[in-house]
Amino acid sequence: MSVQRWRPRLELALTLAGIGIAGYLSYVKLFGLKPYCADIGNCDAVQSSPYAELFGIPVAVLGLGAYLALLALWWVKQTNWRNLGELARTGFFFVALVGVLFSAYLTYLEIWVIRAICPWCVASAVVLTLLFALSLLEMVSAREDQALAA
Repeated sequence: MSVQRWRPRLELALTLAGIGIAGYLSYVKLFGLKPYCADIGNCDAVQSSPYAELFGIPVAVLGLGAYLALLALWWVKQTNWRNLGELARTGFFFVALVGVLFSAYLTYLEIWVIRAICPWCVASAVVLTLLFALSLLEMVSAREDQALAA
C-alpha cells in the first residue's frame, strides 16, 4: 500500500483519537470532575493547576478546538472542497505545528513546574506529534510532486 493511501487514513484515525482525548479532558474540566488516571501519573494535579487554563479558557477546550479544526482541514484537503485542498494542506500543517509546540510547552510545565504527569495529556502530545510528522511528510511529498511537474 502506497504512502498516499495509508497517510490520510492514519491522519483521520489520529485526529479522531485526539478529539476523543481532548473531548474527555474538556468534559472533566468543564464539569469539575476528577479525570480517571488508573493510578498512572496525577491527572488531577495537572488539570487543577493554574496552567490548565489560558486566558480563562481550559487548555483541554483549546485542544479540542485544534483537533476539530484538523478534522475540518483534513476533510477539505481530501475532498478538495471548493478547490481549497492545497490551502487546507498548509493549514493542517500549521495547526499541527502550533499544536505540537504548545504540547511541548505543556509537557515541560508538567515535568518541571507542576511535577506531575497526566497520561491523557501525554497521549494527546503523542497524537499531535504524529499528526505533525504526517503533515510534514505530506508537505515534502507535495513539493516533490510540484518539482517533478515543472
